[in-house]
Parts: sequence; C-alpha cells; structure tokens
Amino acid sequence: MKTEKKDHMQRSLDHFNSIYRTLTPAEIARRCALPFLRKEAAFELCVMGKTYLAKFPDFELRDTEGRQVERGYENILFLRYLCEGRYTEATGRRLSYRELPWGEVYYRNFERRCVKRLANTFGNDLAKFRRIMETLRAEALDKGDAGYRFEFLKGLSMDILLWAGDDEFPPSAQILFNDNFVPAFTAEDIAVVGEVLIARLKEIDPI
Repeated sequence: MKTEKKDHMQRSLDHFNSIYRTLTPAEIARRCALPFLRKEAAFELCVMGKTYLAKFPDFELRDTEGRQVERGYENILFLRYLCEGRYTEATGRRLSYRELPWGEVYYRNFERRCVKRLANTFGNDLAKFRRIMETLRAEALDKGDAGYRFEFLKGLSMDILLWAGDDEFPPSAQILFNDNFVPAFTAEDIAVVGEVLIARLKEIDPI
C-alpha cells in the first residue's frame, strides 16, 4: 500500500512538473506574487515562517541551508500552487472549510485528516500548543481555549482554534482560512494544507 501511494505521488509530481516546465518564471511570479531569484533559478517561498527555494524549470524544494523537502505531498501541494494557484489580496473574511467551494463535499475527509488530528494532537496539552505557536510568532486570538493566527504562505493566513477536552467531551478544533485561499488552492489541496500544518507543528521543538 505504501509503495502504491509513493508511486501515485511520483506520478503526480511528474505530471505537474511537465506542466511547470512549459510556464515562464515571469508568469508564475506575477500570478503567485512570488520573487524569482535569477541567480538561484528559483522562486522564494515562505512556508510557516521558513524560507524555501523552489527550483525552476525542474522543480525541487529546498530550504536556505540546502536541505530538500522529502514529503511528497508537500512537494505536490507547492508545485500545484506554482502551476495553477493565484494570489489575491485578502478582504479579511475568514472561511471555514465547509464555506470553501466544494468544501461541503470533502468536509468529512478534511475533518478526519485535519480537524480531529489537530484536536487529538494538541487539545490535551494547550500549554505545549501555545509554546509552539509562540515559536512561530503567531498572533494570539481571543477565541477558543487557545487560538492563533499565522501565515501559511506569505499573505495567506489561517486561524487555528482549540478547545480542551474534559471528563465529558473530547478536545475539539477549528481551522479558518483567509478568503484568498480560494483562488490559491482547491478544496482538496486545502486538506493537504491541513496535513502540512500538523506535520510541521509536530516537528517544532520549542525551548
């Protein structure tokens, strides 16, 4: 099963890489509002506060110290954004996943993969969650038992809200998206955004 999933990811990477090569840096930079560094032949991406270089015309994603991003689903997500996404200015409206185009259709999948995992991972240790978000220099919100706003990509921000569990109820969570996620990602891709979010939060080791 793991081999099949890996093969599927590789086919997706190959497919979007073939599209990526037909585009021009100027068109991608304009559409996604990203700087293209000619010397490095790469777009500069800031993911959850960390800078990466996305090479062109053969895509690969590395941090500024040269370490390559290995997770296939992350590479596909950001490659799809470069191929198909569009950056627009946000209006300030926050959307739940259900309010996204096709979000109602995919909500159960998003709830299982992202919302419940977020709640189960951090809902029983809000102090740790707060430390992690402070490491990200996220903006504290007066919502939930612990709520924060931060940028996933530059200009694309999310609200993460947690409620602690008790003897009667399990912990719960909510994820809200700035409305400019809509032209940037499909509903299916935004579910992957949630997976990237959780994986990266778990990797942070606050002091």
